Amino acid sequence: MKKQYIIPIFVPHLGCPNNCTFCNQKTISGQTKEVTPDDVRKTVKYYLESFKEKDKYTEIAFFGGSFTGIEIEKQEELLKAAYEFVKSKKVNSIRVSTRPDYIDKDRLKLLKKYGVKTIELGVQSTNDYILRRCKRNHTFDDVKKASKLIRRYRFTLGHQMMVGLPESTALDELCTAKDLARLKPKIMRIYPVLVLKGTELEKEYNEGTYIPLTVQQSVERCKELCYFFAKKKIAVIRVGLQSTDTISDISKNENSEVVAGPYHETFRQLVEASINYDTIVKKIKEYNVKVKEVEILTSPENVNNVVGYKRENISKLKEFYDVDVKVKQSKKIKNGKIEIKVTKVYTDFLDENENV
Repeated sequence: MKKQYIIPIFVPHLGCPNNCTFCNQKTISGQTKEVTPDDVRKTVKYYLESFKEKDKYTEIAFFGGSFTGIEIEKQEELLKAAYEFVKSKKVNSIRVSTRPDYIDKDRLKLLKKYGVKTIELGVQSTNDYILRRCKRNHTFDDVKKASKLIRRYRFTLGHQMMVGLPESTALDELCTAKDLARLKPKIMRIYPVLVLKGTELEKEYNEGTYIPLTVQQSVERCKELCYFFAKKKIAVIRVGLQSTDTISDISKNENSEVVAGPYHETFRQLVEASINYDTIVKKIKEYNVKVKEVEILTSPENVNNVVGYKRENISKLKEFYDVDVKVKQSKKIKNGKIEIKVTKVYTDFLDENENV
């Protein structure tokens, strides 16, 4: 399988008609200045020089703002700069992220012309009341129309949703996931809401009208969504915002723009670790006798997700089930998968003591 690389180009707030209550794209992207075609070329060249694998799939991704809402001339300038690398076969494709209400046939024809293969829609919720509450200024009907049009033009469709939006419940978020699955996206991103400086949500938080989720609450909600999307064979390619100089733990970084909310530097690891913990516990409970030791085989890349953040899974299994865990690596195991083998049960433990 080819190694996949993303070359991120951030276009903060370009094309956005308004500020959603939770949004500060300059903070999220860590970038404030307008992007030029020359910036695109310099960024792509910088990343290409750092990629070592020869057999790889490389994609230029325009993140932030609403790419298809940018003036057509500006869109074309940026796309042309990126497309140079597609034509020269140094890059395989281009992807963009945008709003559902900024998709139409003409925009899609322009993207197709310049080698764009993937379009991600910032949906956030399919509940129209919550969308109005967050001042998104689009509806679920816009999402449905845009998604169908994107698929009709044979782009790869991606969706982005959020957990912990104002007045949103876990049930609302599961309903959003079900609504989106019916629109047949290939990829999904899930973002827990953070309270960022300079947003309307910060004001609501300070006034006590918005209470953010805790890290644990966010992990549980994201985990359930990951379970759901896995059943629907929809790839969850990101869970949680990427850490930057401004998206970080405010107790450790005075420059952080995060006021409150479920920020964690390894948020996805917490979710993956929780999923692995559930899998291990389920296996233990399948036995009619007390399990004393299990051996877990996983890929080298997945070891941290098995043992958990600061080895939390290992500690919890010992504390709550008195089970010892041995984790072994195997390159034969697909990344993200685990094989569990019960190596000792309580009767074996008794037999060992009798032989002493």
